[in-house]
Amino acid sequence: MSNRKRPLDGLRVIEVGQLLAGPFAGTLLGYFGAEVIKVEPPGDGDPIRGWRVLDESGTSFWWYSLARNKKSVTANLRSEAGREIVRRLANTADVLIENFKPGTMEKWGLGPEVFKVSNPKLIYSRISGYGQTGPYAHKPGYASVTEGFSGFRHLNGFPGEAPVRPNLSIGDTISGLHAVIGILLALAGRDRVMNGTGQTVDVALYESMFNLMEAVLPEYSGAAQVRGPSGSTITGIVPTNTYACADGKYVVIGGNGDSIFVRLMSAIGRADIGNDPVCANNRGRVEHQARIDGAIGAWTKTLSASEVMRILEAAEVPIGLIYSIEDASNDPHYRARGMFESVATPNGALEIPAILPKLESTPGRTDWAGPAVGAHTNEILASLGFSADNLDQLRKRGDI
Repeated sequence: MSNRKRPLDGLRVIEVGQLLAGPFAGTLLGYFGAEVIKVEPPGDGDPIRGWRVLDESGTSFWWYSLARNKKSVTANLRSEAGREIVRRLANTADVLIENFKPGTMEKWGLGPEVFKVSNPKLIYSRISGYGQTGPYAHKPGYASVTEGFSGFRHLNGFPGEAPVRPNLSIGDTISGLHAVIGILLALAGRDRVMNGTGQTVDVALYESMFNLMEAVLPEYSGAAQVRGPSGSTITGIVPTNTYACADGKYVVIGGNGDSIFVRLMSAIGRADIGNDPVCANNRGRVEHQARIDGAIGAWTKTLSASEVMRILEAAEVPIGLIYSIEDASNDPHYRARGMFESVATPNGALEIPAILPKLESTPGRTDWAGPAVGAHTNEILASLGFSADNLDQLRKRGDI
């Protein structure tokens, strides 16, 4: 384990929540030095421990990545003794992250108002489907549903077909990123303008996705344009598309800069289009998109992906293969950039992704893989003043 300092060293974060959005925020903070204490229900712990592909012990491979650098403490939030553990933890913390349905933490006596007196410096980060206020706040909000509500899903897929989703829980991870941004802003505000006082950070899954929508709203407001799906292209920028090659592989070509477009069309033997005055700028190319994409696609289908790459890279045209994780794992650039980190698990070494951004002087790192359920319960609760007898009683009652 490196002794190199990290930017969040000394920060204590209590992570109360399950599955992905809140835990992903905790993972990012822990990677950059925060002490993240994850509160899990006794027994099986966070359900994500058993999701998707499992190792020989029945633990999700994903868990070892998502729970890296965290300390696991069990507490039964349905018992008063379990809730008291969380109160005592929160009173020692800089940040609390929760992603339950709005009102749940208040029902348990763990809402932000509780800590404004006992721990006024606390940053209380809340992640929910629709936010803490508004007519839909009470609705359950999984990422799949809120991605649709945000308008994001409306833009994905091909015209006339059912909207598609990326094969990832992108609404959760994007919301986790927004929570981290909010937490860091609140920490800066606490130290710079709030005289040491914390605040609540309210993150909604649908709003986090809506924040990615670029010009969609102003185009609707200003020109009554409702952007829809555009398949493998992007509306209003030409050419930028995915093209099939002779060997069954796909490449992405971005030739939408004016000078790049000329080089691209010359390289594929269609200088007639590249030098056509009607295609000299993006507006004209959008009008002639079918002609341009047809010419590029006809050319790529005659060559292997590697040959297409060779020709267009020589012409300094942005191009890349559509990579699978197998391709990424075998690529020397990923390796040179340190994008894979190895951790020890009960079943051997496992590669997990590095976390960004890269910092020159205080980089983040993975210290250990996701721990067993309650692996740090004794250590953390003893530091709060619980005796061995207290811990035995709590276990007998199912509170931890």
